[in-house]
Amino acid sequence: MRIRVRLFAIQRELAGTRNLALDVGEGATVEDAWAALVARFPVLAPGRPSVRFARNGEYADPGDRLAEDDELACIPPVSGGAGERSQARNPGTNGPLRIIELRAEPFTTAILGELADRLAGSADGAIVGFIGRTRITPGTPAPGQEAAAAEHAGREVHGLDYEAHESMALRILDEVAAEVADRFGVDRLAIVHRTGPVPLGEPSVAIVAAAPHRDAAFEAARYAIDETKARVPIWKSEQFSDGHVWIGAPARTEPPPLTAHRAHGMTTRE
Repeated sequence: MRIRVRLFAIQRELAGTRNLALDVGEGATVEDAWAALVARFPVLAPGRPSVRFARNGEYADPGDRLAEDDELACIPPVSGGAGERSQARNPGTNGPLRIIELRAEPFTTAILGELADRLAGSADGAIVGFIGRTRITPGTPAPGQEAAAAEHAGREVHGLDYEAHESMALRILDEVAAEVADRFGVDRLAIVHRTGPVPLGEPSVAIVAAAPHRDAAFEAARYAIDETKARVPIWKSEQFSDGHVWIGAPARTEPPPLTAHRAHGMTTRE
């Protein structure tokens, strides 16, 4: 049977292609498909410990079985951002509960005020915003990028370049927003992430949480950015004057355990 394979970031560069058709046997698993892929592109083999997989836009286990015309996305280490947008609205109201966007166009720190004005309602006494921006110092290289990082040691970062599995990224960002509502009682949340090149000093991600009380708003914003970076299929490369280095860690495919101090229904209120 034939499946469709999508490659991203460092795997796309190594294989020299973004999309390909792959023939696998009936009843083949995700791991079997990876083996067939590596047979065609042996250069991908060393990356297996840090690769995660998505089947038709959903994170999948290596033992999951594939079907004819499935899409298998190979997910290298992530770091989490075009123009696609997804909003969920509260039935019976005009205001959006969630603002989930990937943007190719730049934005400034003024986006925090813009998002706050779009989100906050009359019951919201707290608005917490977060901006992530491009810095001059390098981050932690993705597995397999250590040698490339060593070549650029001591050099200044000129900018970042972001790549995303856009449909899957938007869906998981919406899942993160739903988790924020469930865990912290905060249903007014914005997550806006850049794609493409982001010059030094410019914002790459904006988070805004609006809630009646500050504790919940702070928790919601922190959870949103942490889960965006840990789970959402967005990749970034640090750009230097003479090359680039992919940054990140293996994707986490599930939400973190629900702990007492981060659960919906916290007793501390202000």
